[in-house]
Amino acid sequence: MSDPREPAGRTRSPGRRAYGVDRRRVLGIGGALGALAAGGLTTSAVLARRPAVTGAELRSAVPLPDPYRTPLPVPPVLRPIDTAGGTDRYQVTQHAARVRILPGVDTPMWTYQGAFPGPTIESRRGRPVTVTYRNELPVPTVVHLHGGRTPAASDGYPTDLVLPRGWREPMDGMRHMPGTGGMDDPRAVVTRLTRTHTFPLDQRPTLLWYHDHRMDFTAPAIWRGLAGMHVVRDDAEEALGLPAGPRELPLMITDRAFAADGSLAYPALDPTLRDRPGVPERYLAGVLGDVILVNGAPWPVHEVDAVRYRLRILNASNARHYELEAVTDDGRRLDLVQVGADQGLLAAPVTQRVLPLAPAERYDVVVDFAAVPVGSRVRLRNRLGTGRTREVLAFRVARRATDRSRVPRVLARDLPAWHRGDAVRVRDFAFRAGRMGGGHGWLIGGRPFDPARSDVTARLGDVEVWRLIADVHHPVHLHLVGFRVLSRGGRAPLPSDAGLKDTIALRPGESAEIITRFDGYRGRYLFHCHNAEHEDMGMMANLDIV
Repeated sequence: MSDPREPAGRTRSPGRRAYGVDRRRVLGIGGALGALAAGGLTTSAVLARRPAVTGAELRSAVPLPDPYRTPLPVPPVLRPIDTAGGTDRYQVTQHAARVRILPGVDTPMWTYQGAFPGPTIESRRGRPVTVTYRNELPVPTVVHLHGGRTPAASDGYPTDLVLPRGWREPMDGMRHMPGTGGMDDPRAVVTRLTRTHTFPLDQRPTLLWYHDHRMDFTAPAIWRGLAGMHVVRDDAEEALGLPAGPRELPLMITDRAFAADGSLAYPALDPTLRDRPGVPERYLAGVLGDVILVNGAPWPVHEVDAVRYRLRILNASNARHYELEAVTDDGRRLDLVQVGADQGLLAAPVTQRVLPLAPAERYDVVVDFAAVPVGSRVRLRNRLGTGRTREVLAFRVARRATDRSRVPRVLARDLPAWHRGDAVRVRDFAFRAGRMGGGHGWLIGGRPFDPARSDVTARLGDVEVWRLIADVHHPVHLHLVGFRVLSRGGRAPLPSDAGLKDTIALRPGESAEIITRFDGYRGRYLFHCHNAEHEDMGMMANLDIV
């Protein structure tokens, strides 16, 4: 059995079988964190729960609206400022704004273009996009296009900062310490006020999203509003006949909590997000809110025709996991026909009744409202929630209508056909709690993130198998590349693991195998847990592609 205490990047022969889970070793992690986050749960208590939840919930101090009263907003599509030469050029300003989230209350937020979520960018496969981000916030920022096949210089490495006007210069030669935001990384590319990212978008059509990725402060920056969606399209997908136009809905699901004055509640040790990173120990496993937002609205409702709709679902929550089901007023569950995953269309549809959704995962599903009586509702509910957090979104069926959409039996023929025998190496990685900087943190292979260290070096074009093991819930994300899930716990993948993914939700005590090919670009990238509090507290590692 492979040892999850091995450092990140330790390789094994491709012929070795996947390891199982040593329960005693997993339970031993409880001593490292003491009381592990979710309301004082120890690791053993977390493992004993079914389903498990990783995180502790904040409670709002402001009156909250009743569910399903607020109309679902759809973020506007950003228009390019120029399209000359076959490239679409955009400008986006990051600045503070007051945003109407709760009825009658304006909430101070950090935004892209003054809105939450930020505006959606729509692009065509193979047509390059440039985005110039301007930072008018009081702290440095970094923008990462999650799921993008992006050159390293534009990927949004956590120390490639855009400094606001008047920010102090980084101290040259200083070794990185938590709280410096990575400004002492000798390889960092730091700019002032603006930075232009180039996205070739030579990739499969899918739903991507962009968010802040500043070292040590990703979680509170996303919580304050720095997130938006990016859709890649192509002719082949559009020819399939899937629901389109107003019957294609992008849905960014997040959770938040609110203070008595309507501002966002978040337990940052340093509310200015300038110097001291992290949260109190109670929230080390993740911060959960008690208000579920969809496209920035609390428990919204959307009027639909009695036809098929395509739901492009993104979990942009910091730490909350969801198990979604579509339930009619009379208690029937509708099929969630999955047609896509993180990195685009599946080979064929997969019918789900319950859809697990970890932070940063995206699922593309079709729901057919044809058999739902006009005037009734279908609620999208979260089986992992309690009380109000069980509710997510409602659809009110308003009328009968003609439906010319379809869900073909074959969706995509361009999925990579990687096999175990193609792998030139197998690597083992353990994602677990541990000690960092004299306190508690989250580690990969026993080590916290260090931007100056090389953790994994892969050759461009190589196929590798990675074996992952978790102590608690860890949604593991690889930058640049997509992967296929080969197994979970030595058994077959879940139905929701179909297709090409860039984030895998490891459940408590679970092991999994993934396979990928490191293609696209050379340079320095990341892999990390996308529980945003975990990544801020050390659970990232460097991936150098040479």
